[in-house]
Amino acid sequence: LAQSLFALFASSLAISLVFAIIPLCHNVVVLAVVMAVAGLAMGCIDTISNMQLVKIYQKDSAIFLQALHFFVGFGALLSPLIADPFLSDTNCILSNSTANASSNLPHIRKSLVPHHPGNLSHYDLPMKGMVVTRVSYAFWIMALINLPVPIAVFFLLYKERMGPCFSSHPLLSADELAMETRPAEKEDLSATVQRPRAAGGHDDLFSCCQSKNFRGASYTYFAVHITGALVLFMTDGIVGEYSGFIYSYAVEEPLSVVHKVAGYLPSLFWGFITLGRLISIPVSYRMKPATMVFINVVGVLITFLLLLIFSYSVVFLFVGTASLGLFLSSTFPSMLAYTEDILQYKGCATTVLVTGAGIGEMVLQLLVGSIIHDQGSYSFLVCGMIFGGLAFTFYAFLLFFHRMYPKPSSDMDGASPDKPAVMDDTGQYQR
Repeated sequence: LAQSLFALFASSLAISLVFAIIPLCHNVVVLAVVMAVAGLAMGCIDTISNMQLVKIYQKDSAIFLQALHFFVGFGALLSPLIADPFLSDTNCILSNSTANASSNLPHIRKSLVPHHPGNLSHYDLPMKGMVVTRVSYAFWIMALINLPVPIAVFFLLYKERMGPCFSSHPLLSADELAMETRPAEKEDLSATVQRPRAAGGHDDLFSCCQSKNFRGASYTYFAVHITGALVLFMTDGIVGEYSGFIYSYAVEEPLSVVHKVAGYLPSLFWGFITLGRLISIPVSYRMKPATMVFINVVGVLITFLLLLIFSYSVVFLFVGTASLGLFLSSTFPSMLAYTEDILQYKGCATTVLVTGAGIGEMVLQLLVGSIIHDQGSYSFLVCGMIFGGLAFTFYAFLLFFHRMYPKPSSDMDGASPDKPAVMDDTGQYQR
């Protein structure tokens, strides 16, 4: 936990620094390096926060994962609203041709679509002059908004006396404190506490990468990891490509939606993702993660099918966008909870699933963009339908491998309410 908190502190602090530096980058290479650092920090935060919630809360982790990803969607919805007042409606550079350039901007925006972009060479935009953009303020505001996060993590490290810079011993956890009040069971319980620590398997942040953990593992162990990652590869890829290209699809024929109206579609999509994750917090308390994932992938498939059938309806495009956001909203946290439940909450599956989701979000956007450019805007929905079908197929394989996966021996023991609490291999109390 100390290693994870230090990594979260460094990553969240790096994001504030990056956002403060971005407006000062006057070289594209420097900007690329800074953005790479930001991506690395965000990847660390994504992986570690999901993994630690799973390992700490175990069977209750589904609720906390839904809450975590609600704030992910809320941030994606909020940040454009913060930046919007600082975006210029005219050209950002003042020169003698500013008035002419400002009148050209709507035509340029209309030409900048993935499918057969128009010839922009005849539009005159000034490249030299006084810069009047205020977008730098948006980056600095986001840097300040993020700054309380590393401060809070550092305060937690200080409070728990974790790390070499704090000389005192770590504070007792709630479970260890309870042991101190029960001297009759103290020796037995202290032995069980020391056992997992001596093993060292869960104290190391990178214990999942050790080859000794794979020795003797059945093929279903790897199959659960792979199929779970493939489901998130498809669903998170759909989130990325849909939010990235729905505007371009809407302004193209046959819909030809007005540009300002089409601009509301990505916001609508992320708004319903955020709403869906908020709804999923109480729902996950009543419904199993496996059931939630099934509803999600089936809902995504049906929504894309209806979008294809009613492809000429602007009204249904908005309805379908909202529906797709709702069904995709809880897929990621529900899949994490379901997969870790199969694999006994070791935290290793979380790393694989987060990586698979990130790769899908990157690769499918690139793939769909090139297909739309070559085949036209209608292929946007066809790609979504194919990805939804693949997600459902991989989920069916995951259910199959779940049935084949060997049950842990602890499940065979008779659970009795009178049975004293003992520590399992993950350091958590069970009855």
